[in-house]
Amino acid sequence: MVSMKRVAAVAAVSMAGLVGLSACGGTDSADSAVPGAAKGGGDLLSAAPVAAAADILPGSTMEKIKQRGELIVGGSLDAPLLSQQNPSTGEVEGFDADLGKALAKYIIGQPKVKIVNSASETREALLSNGTVDVVFQTYTITPERAQQVAFAGPYYSSGLSIAVKKGTTGITSPADLNGKTVIAGANTPAIPAIQKLAPQAKIVTFGGDPECVQALKQDRGVAYVQDETLLVADAKKDPSLQVVGSPFTTDPYGIGLKHGDDQFKKFVNDWLTKIQGQGLWQRIWKNSLGTVVQGAAPTPPAIGSVPGS
Repeated sequence: MVSMKRVAAVAAVSMAGLVGLSACGGTDSADSAVPGAAKGGGDLLSAAPVAAAADILPGSTMEKIKQRGELIVGGSLDAPLLSQQNPSTGEVEGFDADLGKALAKYIIGQPKVKIVNSASETREALLSNGTVDVVFQTYTITPERAQQVAFAGPYYSSGLSIAVKKGTTGITSPADLNGKTVIAGANTPAIPAIQKLAPQAKIVTFGGDPECVQALKQDRGVAYVQDETLLVADAKKDPSLQVVGSPFTTDPYGIGLKHGDDQFKKFVNDWLTKIQGQGLWQRIWKNSLGTVVQGAAPTPPAIGSVPGS
């Protein structure tokens, strides 16, 4: 598991403001067929493994994706270092984006991906109705979500933290949120965490990260609680905001799959085990989140180590 304290320290040194970024709503999509995400991504994916023909079982989800020639991913187009569309190239770049391309190459033989821009309140529906094959979107595994979707992984672990406007004082921990108006994304783990750790806080919710960030800047709340990986990912975007304190939860990210497709879940977990063992997962991390976090890549969480995965 990565120590996100290191990330906050790096961001503080760089004086970059931090603000959480989750997927905004909408049905926009982007094709991302070019190998690579950030600089050097092509080289990364050229070494990505391809599944043996025997692993693409007849009638399986894997066969359907291979025949289609494209992996459809529920994700983001505006999450820096995670899954963001480059306005110059049209390429979707980042940690989640490159993992999606690596999975596509494993199934199809080429990193051909279509990203459907999803929101935290629509991911379950997109999976259940077959609009997307998988979700790569900092999708925290929870018991409630596991009743609606399946999770491969976990493939990463982070935690909730607090963002405020730069210069705000008196807020360094969840307990400091008591009696204050706090912003959270709709249908995110931040809501029950605030209710538990700051029961006197007033929570106001917004559908996506851009709305949450705008609300914080407009003083509609004094703090915004979101996953620190996402807060740090936006470190280069808005210097008027900053993260305070340390992560106060442990949030394992899973790869969202349609509920009940055990065959596809095993396939994805086998792929994840393979890229971790080969070091590709670590190189993808270094090429994205690792451009902000100093030091070696973290040890990936054990697959199947979280209830619901």
